[in-house]
Parts: sequence; structure tokens; C-alpha cells
Amino acid sequence: MSETAELILPGVLTTLIKEDKLSSDVASKAMAEATARNKPLVTHLLQKELVSPYCMAMACGREYGMSVIDLDAINITPEITELISIDSLKKMNMIPLFSVANALFVGVADPHHLENLSDLKFATEMVPEAVVVEYDKLQSMLHGSNGTDSVTSGMSISSATEAQDLVVETHDLESKEEEADDHGVDVTHFVNELLSHAISKGVSDIHVEPYEKILRVRYRIDGILQVVSMPPKGIARKLTSRIKVMSRLNSSERRIPQDGRIHFQVSDEKYVDFRVNTLPTLYGEKIVMRILDSDTAALGIENLGFDPKQKEDLLSAIAKPDGMVLVTGPTGSGKTVSLYACLNILNTSEKNISTAEDPAEIQVPGINQVNVNEKVGLTFAATLRAFLRQDPDIIMVGEIRDLQTAEISVKAAQTGHLVLSTLHTNSAPETLTRLVNMGVPPFNIASSVHLIVAQRLARRLCKTCKQTTEIPSESLLQLGFKKEEIDSGTLKIYEPKGCGDCSGGYKGRVGIYQVMPISEVMAKMVMEGGNAIDLAEQAKKENVNDLRQSGIDKVRQGVTSLAELERVTKD
Repeated sequence: MSETAELILPGVLTTLIKEDKLSSDVASKAMAEATARNKPLVTHLLQKELVSPYCMAMACGREYGMSVIDLDAINITPEITELISIDSLKKMNMIPLFSVANALFVGVADPHHLENLSDLKFATEMVPEAVVVEYDKLQSMLHGSNGTDSVTSGMSISSATEAQDLVVETHDLESKEEEADDHGVDVTHFVNELLSHAISKGVSDIHVEPYEKILRVRYRIDGILQVVSMPPKGIARKLTSRIKVMSRLNSSERRIPQDGRIHFQVSDEKYVDFRVNTLPTLYGEKIVMRILDSDTAALGIENLGFDPKQKEDLLSAIAKPDGMVLVTGPTGSGKTVSLYACLNILNTSEKNISTAEDPAEIQVPGINQVNVNEKVGLTFAATLRAFLRQDPDIIMVGEIRDLQTAEISVKAAQTGHLVLSTLHTNSAPETLTRLVNMGVPPFNIASSVHLIVAQRLARRLCKTCKQTTEIPSESLLQLGFKKEEIDSGTLKIYEPKGCGDCSGGYKGRVGIYQVMPISEVMAKMVMEGGNAIDLAEQAKKENVNDLRQSGIDKVRQGVTSLAELERVTKD
């Protein structure tokens, strides 16, 4: 794109072009059409479906420095809907969301409509603060079949998840009348809605963050944090207290971090656990709640993203009666799910399986799970020693953090037990040298470690809206694609678009793996002091795909995008 075009086109169009959401030709044509019809540019692009509502909202947010909020996560109270008529809101193309003191936060899809804020200020006698929302969700609220009722149809919650279903100490609870504060927010109901909505959206973590003037709630969806709600700042203290009560934490202690757990009833037959952590910050306690859905334990190996050879190598390793299988990768890369997929296969009445974790995130019947507690001396090493006196067949160690834990794990693997564990390294070859650096004798490593899995999680492209894109041959060659497949013309590269079924063109995640069996040659290299580079070269000779190559395979298959490949495998 020329420098002239960048100067002429409005900033939001330039943003969309730079992000490859719109071509410069289509952008120029759309701008000319919008000008000729005297229509706002953003609205024109959205009505013509040239850009997805989600992508446009994110682009407007970045260009105008505005927060982006998901309307699906907003609970609009009756007091807010009564401030102004639905007919007036339709004319203004905006929706009131919540109030903080005399400020009224309103959602707009097209910044052009910010000119209507003065009318809104006059009508409500409040100071309007605009945030960006998605066009389709805004229109659905404004033009729903139920008129004004459509504005109030935020998150819903079944009676099964009402506060009375949560068993808590009554002296810790504030009365419901007290929790409905002067901002019109029932905190008990809000927290229940927040948890229920997060589960339905497939969220992994919920972040509740107090700042000087705002209170922000974010979801981590498919590994990416997104702002979903900005409740009134005035409810921050009560919101924190409510979550602490549900988590069995000390509500009056605000000076130190605390860890707890919520056992949340989703339906008559299903419960979901949340691991809760509080952290004192400058303007209150930040809370992070991680969803621990035991259904993930039922995921089969075939659903995680292993290719046929990788799956065969992994199943072969865990079928052995002894030895060690290690899974490595950064925090949040799915290591625990991979280990439990293996344990699910091994979990039979003939096997005695014990796990030591910090904490146990997935609860599985038939497996003896222990939460380590270093404060009372129940360390990984101490737990492992106890396991070895419990006649185990299979041991899973949440993480090998120190030499003592590593040595006991290796000893167990050498004496007739299958040991599964994790480490934090970047690749499979680096895991072997990491153990050496920890102080484990090379001979013990070579004789006990059978297989190492390095992994990352990439976002899956939405099957409904993914679209093909053209990438220059030179760029594909640099990324690692083969010249023959590029020249053949059969290679299709897909990119995200965004629709109502997904989050920015992605839906769910898929594993990208390096599965490296430890061959006799590699074992010999370890004993001779070989480094990670030497081991990586040998793995390549033995046709072991590294993470980059495995990621390229997922792009070839149309499972993920080049952007995700770069994000999760770039060195």
C-alpha cells in the first residue's frame, strides 16, 4: 500500500488494512460508496459485511482508544433501561450499560454516533462515557422482538445456581438486601451470572481487577484475555467479599494472597470447580478464578491434536510397565490435560495410580490424588516417598522442580514404576539437558526417560467463517513450507474472519506437539555430555518433527492460521 493511500484513508481503515482484515482496494471502494450515500463509513462496512462486527469493534477500540465490551456479558439493570426510551436509543444507535456515580457508560458500534452523546447527556442528566460494542449484538438488543425487554436480556442463570444452593457459613454472608447496593447491583446474582456465563463460553480464567476509577472483568478465551464487563467501581469490595465467602477464604484478610476453591452447581447433575486466588493491589484485591472442569479429563488422545505417528509413539511409551514420560512447555500450554488423557487410558481396576499435584486441578475417580502442601512439609519429594510405600504401578508428579524430586522420580522409574511428570523447558531436547543441569546423573536419565512431549496450544480457526488468503511464495518458504507444495498450487492457507459462532475467527484450541522417543543413540549422547543442539539434530535425523514443523502441518490442514503459528512457535 502506498504512503499516499495511508494518508488519505481514515485511521480505522488503515488499521483494518494493516491487520489484513481488509484489502486497500476494497477499503477505497467502500469509502467512496459511503461518501456517495452520505453514510457513516463504519456502519457501511458492517452493513455490507465487509468486516466482521468483532474485528471492527477491536479496530475501533484501538484507533479511538476506547474499551471494547462484550454485550453478552453485560447485565443491564431495569434502572438503566428506564433512563431513556428504546425509540430514542434506536435513533442514537447506542445502548446504556451501567452507571458509576454520575457517569453513564454507553455502548456504540460506530464512533460516528458519538455525536449523539450530547443528546444522551441532556436526556439523562448524566455524563456519558462511550465504549465500543459489536454491531450485530447492539442491533439485536435495540431491535429485538420484545422491544425494551431485549435490552435487559443479558446473561441468564438457572435456579440451581442461586446463592442458597451454595453451602457456606451463615455468619459470613451479608444479607441479600445489603448486597443490593445503591448502584442497583445484586452482587450475589452478579457473581452467579459471571461464573455461569464463563462456563458456557468455554472460558479458562476469570480476572476481576480493581483500579483507581474502574472495576474491570476479563475472560481468558482460547488463551487470549478479553474485557467482558466493567461493573460499577462501588461494588468492588462487596464483589470481592462474596467471592471470598464462596471460596471459604477469610473475608476480613486483605493484606496477603489467599487460595481457595468454589464448588459451583451448573445443573442438577453437574458441578464445576473454580480455583480462586486473591492478590492485594494498590486499589483493592485482584481475583483470578480458574475453571477446573473435570470433563476435560475425558478428552481422548485423538482429540488433542497428535498426528498418527506422535500418537503411536506416546501410546507405546505409556504402555510400558516402567520408565519416565515427561511433558514440557510453558504455563497454560495444556500439559495437565495431556497427562490426564494418558492417565484416563491407564486408569483400570488392575492399576494403582497416585498423583502429586499443586493443586489437583482435574478430579478423576479411581486415581489417588494428593495436593502437596509445602507449609506443612508435604512437598513433592515427601509425597513421592510415601507413594513408593503404597505399592504403586503408576505415579504422576505435577512438576519436577528440584533435584530431590527429580532423583526420587528417576529412582521410581528405574524400579518398576511408570512415572509421568512435567518440566518447564522450550523443547524436548532441552528437557534432557535441563535434568543434567539440575544434577541428575546422565546415566540415570538415559536409563529412565523413555519419551518427551513438548507442546503448545494454538487457537483453532472457526470452521464456519475461516477464509482462504493469498501469501507470497517467498514468505511461505521463509516460514518453512516446501517449494514443491507451494508450486503445486494445492496449498491453501486460511485466515480468521469472525462470526457469531466464534471469538475473532477462532473457536477452541488445538495442541502442537514435538513427541521425541529417546533412542539408543540419544541416550548415548546424553551420557557423553551432548547438548540440546546435538540432541535436536539427532531428533531431526530420526524424523521427529519439532514444534515449528508440527505447527506448519496444522496450517496445511486448515486447522490454524499463520498468525497463530508465529505466536506460539516463534523463538
